[in-house]
Amino acid sequence: MPTLRQKIISLLSEAEMSAREISGEVGISEKEVSEHLAHIARSVASQDQKVVITPANCLACGYVFEDRKRFTRPGRCPHCKKSHIQSPRFRIS
Repeated sequence: MPTLRQKIISLLSEAEMSAREISGEVGISEKEVSEHLAHIARSVASQDQKVVITPANCLACGYVFEDRKRFTRPGRCPHCKKSHIQSPRFRIS
């Protein structure tokens, strides 16, 4: 029986997913997913893999959060100050 993190690694190896999609697949909260992703990033690094983050972007003005390394969704856009943000997506390569 695979562990929760092994399930997440398997999902991200097959397809790019958001934290919400991962939480729906494995049955945990979105906040827990971001905590697991931080640990998974360290684990897969030892296997010469990495967690690739497709950055979040503002749906109102188009601002892209390119330099953000956190696994959580930003609260609001620093450019237009709106909170209509598309979540970052993750995959393992």
